[in-house]
Order: sequence, then structure tokens, then C-alpha cells
Amino acid sequence: MRTVFFGTPSFAVPSLDALIRAGHEVAAVVTQLDKRKGRSHALSPPPVKELALHRGLKVMQPAKIKELLFIGALRDIGPELIAVVAYGKIIPIDILTLPRRGCVNVHASLLPKYRGAAPVPWAIIRGEEKTGITTMLMDAGLDTGDILLQDEIDIRHDDTAETLSKRLADTGASLLIDTLKKLEDGSLKPTPQTGVPSYAPPLKKQDGRIDWNSDAEDIYNFVRGMYPWPCAYCYLKNERIRITRVRVVKGTGIAGRVENAGGQLIIGTGKELISIIELQPEGKRLMTAQDFLRGRRLKEGFFFDGP
Repeated sequence: MRTVFFGTPSFAVPSLDALIRAGHEVAAVVTQLDKRKGRSHALSPPPVKELALHRGLKVMQPAKIKELLFIGALRDIGPELIAVVAYGKIIPIDILTLPRRGCVNVHASLLPKYRGAAPVPWAIIRGEEKTGITTMLMDAGLDTGDILLQDEIDIRHDDTAETLSKRLADTGASLLIDTLKKLEDGSLKPTPQTGVPSYAPPLKKQDGRIDWNSDAEDIYNFVRGMYPWPCAYCYLKNERIRITRVRVVKGTGIAGRVENAGGQLIIGTGKELISIIELQPEGKRLMTAQDFLRGRRLKEGFFFDGP
């Protein structure tokens, strides 16, 4: 099937790779612009672009997806189908209606739950036990299109947004190929979404602030869902500290108060306690709580609080 692939981050790479391996004609790959990263601010290509170039595919990086020249170039390619996996921008109606078989989106949730840009972290933050992948026919709404196929997976108790994304990316690649196969042989009937929708808005850097008044289990889920970006954080004596790994500990304490600093770093919450396992002080390397305590005169009674 003559296909154009839209995708940008690592999550989309397995789907593009699966399309190529399945023998689909990938006529072009559309991805976002290269971005400057690191201390050197060198331009870095999106992961999807790297794979596309390695496989000798045509790469398109429009600055604005609504550009008439870009849409005209897509029309000239004449795709039978467009596959969209975490492209990162809203696809305009002029593109959605271009291919004969429509635009198929791989979305990392069981729609209509967690429509939006960040379904993986929000599923963890909200304590879900299951999530999955949905392939759908895209329409003008926000993840409101008819469902094609779904595949459910468990959220492990130690999953972070990073580990869960990797498993979902592989599931999404497999489901995309299955979806296209069934579309080609006519055995797949799109089904309208049913149930109460929920939303997963984009995360911003400031969203990682820990609320120590929350229950310890909620903070545990929050830290996992915020990793690796934007990463959960708090303040100690005006110093911003990223919190990357924690566990729940039985007991009681005062929210945000250091309850134990003798070999362990245990903080009070709204219910039960949090033991910090791994953290990163501002401008420093990632370290264990034990290493952090060895370099500080931190005592019980100090507070993790606002700057």
C-alpha cells in the first residue's frame, strides 16, 4: 500500500520500521524540524528522520503543516493511506481527506480514555492498571475518530513513562501492520468511540512540582509518570531537586518534612511516607539518596518546600 508516514519521536520509530519490513511502499516520511539540543546547541534530527534517511526514504520537514506547497507536494505523491504516529502537530482537514483510505493514527491509550498529547504519563499519574494502543481513522476532532483496532496491556507497578512508552511503541507497530492488512482485505469495520472520554493534556516543565500533601501512593505514581520528562521536582533550602525514583513506606509524618535522614531519606506526605531512592540536585549528577545524604548536613525536621 502506497503510504506516507507522519511521526517524530522515538515512540514512532518501531511503527515506521514495521511498515518498511512489512513491504508497504513508504513514499515519504513527514517529521518535525531538527532541534538544537545539549550544551553545544547542535542541530539534532528527530529519531524518525534518522531511520528514514538510513533506509533511503524521502524526508519532508515542513515548518508549517498547513503550507499550500507542502500539501500540494503530498497530493503529487498520491498516497493511498497516511499513517500518523506521534507526529506532534494537528493534521489539517486538507491532509486528512487527501488519501483514499484515510489517515490512520496510532494512539497510546484505549480511546476514548486519555485523548490528547500525553496519554502515557497521565495513565501512570492517575493510577491506571491497564492501558493500550488504539488505531483509529482520524477526523477533525482531538482523537475522536472511529476506532479500527485496540490492544490492551498491563501497567506494571514499577513502570515509568519511559518504560511503558517503549512497550506501547512495539505494541503500536504490530497493531498498525495488523490494521493495514485488515483494511486492505476489507475485513475491518470502523467503530464509533463509546464511553466517557478523558483527556491527557501536554505536560509543561512546571507540572513536575511535587505536592507533598498528596498521599504517598499518588506521589509514587506522579514520580513515575513524570519520568523522564519533565521529571518530578521539589525544593530544599531554595535548591531545586529532581526526584527520579521513590517508594512508599508505611508510617505517618508531616507533609514535606524530612522524617528520617540517617541512611535513608524519608519524607512525610498526606498519607504514609515516601522514601527517596534516587535524585538529582540542580547542576549535579544523578545520585542515590545515600550519596546525597553523605554530602549534606540534612536532619530530621527539615522541609522539602517551596523556594
